Amino acid sequence: MQFHRGRLIDHVHLVVRDLAASRRFYEAALASVGRAITFEGPGFFASDELFVSPGDGISHVHLAFQAADRETVHRFHAAALAAGGRDNGGPGERSYHPGYYGAFVLDPDGNNIEAVHHGPAERSAESVVLTAEV
Repeated sequence: MQFHRGRLIDHVHLVVRDLAASRRFYEAALASVGRAITFEGPGFFASDELFVSPGDGISHVHLAFQAADRETVHRFHAAALAAGGRDNGGPGERSYHPGYYGAFVLDPDGNNIEAVHHGPAERSAESVVLTAEV
């Protein structure tokens, strides 16, 4: 069994009212940034790091997906809006740091979901791969 991890966060768990509506939203938003739902059970996982499940205690978080370029930020924004999201800040440069280019959409439960491109950069690896010993 293998798990792919990024930098600081191991995983994020969002609790949602309507799993089907959230699945449509995240399926479109993730596809726009080159990711997909990777496992389904009582909820669904995306790229090992995001878990979405139904429940009573609705989450309210800001979650940012990494985008490969500015065009991906635009695709994310359009796809998320088409899949039921609400605009919370269209694609554009932000003053957070030079090169920061992002777009914000509220998911069906009001979570602030972003796609961000930090400008030209070179990755040392796509992800960290952990292989579980069983």
